[in-house]
Amino acid sequence: MTTTVHSSIEHLDNDFLELINPNKSAYFSRDLLYSFEVSNAQVDIRYVCISNNNIAQALALVQIIELSVDVILKNIKVSPFFRKILNAFFCNDHIKIMFCGNIFLSGEHGISFSENCNKKNTVLQIGKALDNIAKTTRPLHAIFIKDFETSALEYASDFEHFGFTNIKVEPNMLISLKPEWRTFEDYKAALKSKYRVKANKADSKSKALEVRIFSKKDVELFKNELQNLYQNTIDNANFNAQVLDLNTYIKLKDSYKDNFIVWSYFLDDKIVGFLSALKNKNQLDAHFIGLNYSLNKSHAIYPRILNDYIRLGLEKKVEIINLGRTASEIKSTIGAQPLELSCYIKHKNKFINILIKPFFKKIQIKSFKQHSSFK
Repeated sequence: MTTTVHSSIEHLDNDFLELINPNKSAYFSRDLLYSFEVSNAQVDIRYVCISNNNIAQALALVQIIELSVDVILKNIKVSPFFRKILNAFFCNDHIKIMFCGNIFLSGEHGISFSENCNKKNTVLQIGKALDNIAKTTRPLHAIFIKDFETSALEYASDFEHFGFTNIKVEPNMLISLKPEWRTFEDYKAALKSKYRVKANKADSKSKALEVRIFSKKDVELFKNELQNLYQNTIDNANFNAQVLDLNTYIKLKDSYKDNFIVWSYFLDDKIVGFLSALKNKNQLDAHFIGLNYSLNKSHAIYPRILNDYIRLGLEKKVEIINLGRTASEIKSTIGAQPLELSCYIKHKNKFINILIKPFFKKIQIKSFKQHSSFK
């Protein structure tokens, strides 16, 4: 098996990208990877390509960024003592982390395998490649491999041979749409009374909002306003590794047309919120949102956005809506169920990694109340 590392998606040929993406996922397409790469210069990106006898086996996406320790620890449950220890190991300041995965997305968008790939052997190659990249990246404090569903741990657990520790992270929240739900009214009819009232209240309180379906030109025109609204959600979020430059959205609209959706919400002709989503085969994936929090309570902007994701999913005739991480409890009130995700983490320094492993193992995600909203 051979490994090559490239700094741009433009260096990968189409045959390789086709073979490592047998399921035709948008997240390993040239257009999507290029959109994220060229629009976010603050992220140092590498593409790890694994081949066997010159036949493509896998692509691993690597992104290197700087972020605050406080941001990392914000959404995990550790005692004050362990928090101090972790801060001490990571110098109480900004640290550089190498991610294997897409920091702007939640889910299995870091590694894609070819159809007949031996995943366990390939993971060993990827582990070696990550260590080699780490050696040439200075400074670098930690390596983080994200995200794996439970079924993937059979091969992903082999990353532990390289000193990684498995930790649980916040789940993705998924809604399964039933074939008989053709309209939003059909969906609401399946809800228990209490949750149907909540859905109706969200629509009623947000009645004054005007929804506009944004074209590429609209995204260009309102880019600064969208970026500011998005920044609001970042400031309120438990965790966000990096701020996305919304030039990415302009390029995604160009490539994916109506399958990349941006809806904006206006009040008195002023933009006060937006949602974004990508249709990926039979799934609608919620991407970033933005809103004016000072108007959220009076006009139910966020609850309306959640309702509209369901409307969008029904309109696009998908089977699953992936609402992503964060705000898990409120997402469960509209029918979302958690999909557990794990990551792997290690400190670059082997000695420090041995010392810090027990602390990694004590990390727990914050719990939330899971609602059962359907009859």
